[in-house]
Amino acid sequence: MFDSLLQSAESAYAATTQVNIGSFLACTIAAIILGFGVSVLYMLTHKKEGYTQSYAVTLIMLPPIVCVLLMLINFIGGIAIAGIFGLTRYRSVAADPKDIGYVFLAMAVGVVTGMGYIAYAIIFLVLMAIVLFALNTLNYAAPKNSDMTLKISVPENLNYDGLFDPILDRYCASWRLRRVKTTNFGSMFDCIYSIQLPLNVDQKKMIDELRTKNGNMTITLTLFKYDDKIYEK
Repeated sequence: MFDSLLQSAESAYAATTQVNIGSFLACTIAAIILGFGVSVLYMLTHKKEGYTQSYAVTLIMLPPIVCVLLMLINFIGGIAIAGIFGLTRYRSVAADPKDIGYVFLAMAVGVVTGMGYIAYAIIFLVLMAIVLFALNTLNYAAPKNSDMTLKISVPENLNYDGLFDPILDRYCASWRLRRVKTTNFGSMFDCIYSIQLPLNVDQKKMIDELRTKNGNMTITLTLFKYDDKIYEK
């Protein structure tokens, strides 16, 4: 029984891998061009957030890779694509769900192109580009507050308990003390807060007021997603 299954799989593979060289080149080149389109779209919509060269290049690579796999092993195309999605790992510390969405967009373009629907792939990418540009221009769903991490250094002879509460209540939409740790051989404390800061708040004024309470020692204010999140451990 296994021999018959193997023979049928081999015959199916032989039947489905008879790809015309012209069709192969057309689909692959189209996938590469559309991959460039996805990459350019990603860069244009991430001017403020910033982006890495490796990620932009990866978005160019994905469509032709998926396209070739789908063209050459389309008798198990569903399993192959499921395996690609299942093996995809996101290890970036500053991973953004929107960045992951661009990965799936690039894969979808590769799938449609690999099935031979080049025109549909172009239309799909153009429609997605219009939607994403519109959302980016309108600043859709932009939060009114920024999630940030505030680290305040305090000398060991200063009681930090409740010391900064009035200032944080006045400037922050919400805040929470997440961790206190000793530094500099126990001569200082680092109070680490997670805060939600309104976009129109005067950050310098808040920091100046905090400095008057902690003896003009170090204060660090960072965006939450770029922080090391050591207080989560």
